Amino acid sequence: MTVKSAVLIAGPTASGKSALALEVAARTNGVVINADSMQVYRDLRVITARPTDAEMNRAPHRLYGHIGAEEVYSAGRWLREAEAEIASARSNGKLAVVIGGTGLYFSVLLQGLSAVPEVPSEVRQQVRDLGDKTDNEALHAMLAARDPRTASALRVSDRQRVLRALEVVEATGRGLAEWREEPGVPVLNAGDYQAIFLETEREALGRRIDARFDSMLAQGALDEVKALQARQLDPRMPALKAHGVPALIRYMNGGMTREEAAAEGKRDTRQYSKRQETWFRNQLPEFRWVKPEDALTSLGRA
Repeated sequence: MTVKSAVLIAGPTASGKSALALEVAARTNGVVINADSMQVYRDLRVITARPTDAEMNRAPHRLYGHIGAEEVYSAGRWLREAEAEIASARSNGKLAVVIGGTGLYFSVLLQGLSAVPEVPSEVRQQVRDLGDKTDNEALHAMLAARDPRTASALRVSDRQRVLRALEVVEATGRGLAEWREEPGVPVLNAGDYQAIFLETEREALGRRIDARFDSMLAQGALDEVKALQARQLDPRMPALKAHGVPALIRYMNGGMTREEAAAEGKRDTRQYSKRQETWFRNQLPEFRWVKPEDALTSLGRA
């Protein structure tokens, strides 16, 4: 296989990205670098379908399970860590195989991260306290009044990003959309990499999502979520919002049956897969869309 200095593999959840990345790394002396915002959490190995120990033994894997669920992991932190891993792979003569489904991570990798100033902790706490007593619609309306451009790009239900945008405008007086107009510096430039997105037929993908969720339950996802719940973390922590986690917590608290929790987890994951495809189509034209069965051949030709 002839490749450039980095290969980027993206696609909706359950599309076969991890298996493809491992095969590419095994064939090319590569290092697999995670670009999934939930697989960074060590507490969520099963429920996020993180690579197994056997898979990780086939090729080096980086940025998997290295963060505790008590932490908030940002795109900026991922970019710094991913840049270091890509540089390390290059210096050691290895191919960087960056794989995941978090579109924002790939965006900052290829387009750079705008220099949004650090939000003071007291401002962040004020906004989070406001969020504790305000519903999604009201929060979105507050953002629309102060930063209409950013608000227009965010779903009302996207509570975390709405709160983040409110933090920025409160701390700086400028909207997040305005800050993001200032160009960042890409880690990878055109010609440095190949980038593919696995295009999967929707009905088949839905069946794979359902089967994978059932498999995760059989492999101990419920015990994993039970252990996470026992830590009594702030419910706003991103790890507690991983697909399937909220529904399984409600099941354990008696709010729904196991079957209802599984159905909700599957439904949320299918909806997320649609949003992943929309993001990559609209935000990342650098990616070539290929059928999973054609991916290896496609990479070999590029």
